[in-house]
Amino acid sequence: MGRPRLKVCVVGAGYFARFHLDAWLRIPNVDLAGLADTDTVKAETAATSVGSPPVFADINTMIATIKPDLIDLATPPPTHAILVRTAVDAGIPVVCQKPFCTSFAEAQAIVDYAAAKGIPLIIHENFRFEPWHRRIKALLETGTLGDVYNVTFRLRPGDGQGPNAYLSRQPYFQKMPRFLIRETGIHFIDVFRYLVGEVEGVSADLRRLNPAIAGEDAGHILFHFSNGARGLFDGNRLVDHPANDRRLTMGEMLIEGSEAAIRLDGYGRIYLRHLGANEENELNFHWEDRGYGGDCVKFCLEHVAQHFLTGTPLENTGRDYLKNLQIEDAIYRSAAEKRYIALT
Repeated sequence: MGRPRLKVCVVGAGYFARFHLDAWLRIPNVDLAGLADTDTVKAETAATSVGSPPVFADINTMIATIKPDLIDLATPPPTHAILVRTAVDAGIPVVCQKPFCTSFAEAQAIVDYAAAKGIPLIIHENFRFEPWHRRIKALLETGTLGDVYNVTFRLRPGDGQGPNAYLSRQPYFQKMPRFLIRETGIHFIDVFRYLVGEVEGVSADLRRLNPAIAGEDAGHILFHFSNGARGLFDGNRLVDHPANDRRLTMGEMLIEGSEAAIRLDGYGRIYLRHLGANEENELNFHWEDRGYGGDCVKFCLEHVAQHFLTGTPLENTGRDYLKNLQIEDAIYRSAAEKRYIALT
């Protein structure tokens, strides 16, 4: 008797869905069984690159026809509530893209709905699965840095200048009323929690530099962690950093502790410098420059698949992800009220 297989259907055939489709195709013991999108022409085009799974115009027909074990939603936030409810009502676990839902209240309601039905809901928060973040986490867990004092991330993708900013790839970015933190900073809220620990309060200063967009595209956020450490997110989408692909790491990170410091650069390289030393040493680790962000979409979805295939624990459950959204809301509140916001 062979190993069990997971029958997966994807909803959404937009720009980022292609990374999901490619990832599922490469994950062992997974069958990419169907793709749904209201734009069936776009869906048919996407399907041809991944073995031409059946294409459907709506999720209900796909569920009735395929009867999948898992549904992967790679669709915009306004669609999340209805699509998650549809999958949950059919008894099918869901992994859902971020930004999750349209508000914290809506996200909480959907998480509660899935929980009441006993159906797993996971958020596709892929940045914590980037290979450099996994390697840094391992170093922190072995105590290499000693007591962690500070983490700083400088977001510098350099793609936000001028009237045509974002139009070639994700044009809806221009119309998002909350942009830098809602769309991109949320990744680093999750990464900071993953690496350093829970957040007990934030102070934020957000601003819009490009008048062609609706939301903020630059800002500084100070994180107070429950363990006493501090974090600084310094984001600016108009300026860049040294990298072959400035969307690989999206910027540069520095984590400082009582014994050593770790630095991540834009090429996905990690450097370690011990306290008192003037030289830093590059730490070699394996990763492949394919897919998105060091293949983090594949690693994230493979993590989800392994849970359903072998019972391994899940990261980024919908319930846990609400903490990220609570922090996001506190950041916007802090910027609006110009004060420190404590998280309860």
